[in-house]
Amino acid sequence: MAIQRKLYQKLEKHLSKKEFTIIIGPRQVGKTTLLKQLYEKVKKEKQSAVILSLEDPEIKAQINAHPDNVFKYIPKPTSKNKVYLFIDEVQYAKDPSHFLKYLFDHYAPSLKVIATGSSAFYIDQKFTDSLAGRKIIFELYSLDFEEFLLFKGKTSLLKELALIKSDEEYISKKYKDFELLLEEYMTYGAYPAVVLEENIEYKIMLLKEIKNSFLKKDILESAIEHEEKFYRLLTLLAAQIGNTLNVNELKNTLQLNEKTLSRYLFVLQKCFHIQLIKPFYQNLRKELTKMPKVYFNDLGLRNVLLNQFENPENRSDKGALLENLVYLFLREKEGIENIRYWRTADGNEVDFVIETSYQKGYAIEVKWSDEKTSISKYSKFIDAYPSFPLKFRCIKCADVKYGVLK
Repeated sequence: MAIQRKLYQKLEKHLSKKEFTIIIGPRQVGKTTLLKQLYEKVKKEKQSAVILSLEDPEIKAQINAHPDNVFKYIPKPTSKNKVYLFIDEVQYAKDPSHFLKYLFDHYAPSLKVIATGSSAFYIDQKFTDSLAGRKIIFELYSLDFEEFLLFKGKTSLLKELALIKSDEEYISKKYKDFELLLEEYMTYGAYPAVVLEENIEYKIMLLKEIKNSFLKKDILESAIEHEEKFYRLLTLLAAQIGNTLNVNELKNTLQLNEKTLSRYLFVLQKCFHIQLIKPFYQNLRKELTKMPKVYFNDLGLRNVLLNQFENPENRSDKGALLENLVYLFLREKEGIENIRYWRTADGNEVDFVIETSYQKGYAIEVKWSDEKTSISKYSKFIDAYPSFPLKFRCIKCADVKYGVLK
């Protein structure tokens, strides 16, 4: 039986809701598996359920001709017979927004649709406002660290992790186990197939397949011109994680105009490969005009782009790797929309600022070693934002070494 992701519980609860359920995320993170698990659950409950893939050209042609043609493949719902329709790769429809709107307006709540889409790029471009109030979107990424432990079969460490989270004074005797697994997580990332593979050479082969084949699908389906420049951009970004994005420098290096570069960055974000984090300022207008910082949503993809798989401890980019790891923890804990960074014109910087409520939160500075850090270096931030207490996090600190962020 396939291992359940954390998102499964939320999706299971949403099966009873009238709104359609849309699951989006990058390729190869398990959306289809999740869809099949939900389908099996509904079938076990003796409910009427059908699963379709719009990668099938015949099915796609039929629904493109008219949405009602979907009933050539599924029973027609009635007030006495609710039907659950599971659709894989819904973005392949000619007009997925119109297709889903039509089904919702004519057949909900007797028809419940649960659909996946390979990238948010298509969802954003084709899902118009006409679906407002008719859908709830759920995002699925590669595995977080707890899911990583589950997929590795480390159930005893999951219990240990629960103890660590529940007691700030608790010191685990299994630190070395956590350290080795964190190194693997930082090096090969968390695509499910990569995590389940034990052979290191084959792990790298799978990551290369994701880079060469599945990323190429994003390029082709996004109608990207200058494919080699798109790859080059992604590789340049991989080398710059944790750094601010200098648009002029990238334009000159790649010989791209600003409009094309902006579109490439848009596609990379909407395909969930990278995330651009905005700066934190009380002056919102100023915040929106400053350069963002770039992070990858999976470190395995980042490392395969650079062909770097050494032990993080021995790498020159270990500080950047750790900072990206902390971003991944924060993304899971706080949500992308609440993550910022702080930097002044004269070089003062704090890696992350998290706004948990209006003008309140906390800040994090990431260090590889646990050597004493001079607080005076951060006095400008501390003085300017007393409602955002500054915390220091390092690979040797309990908050990071166990794969948690308190």
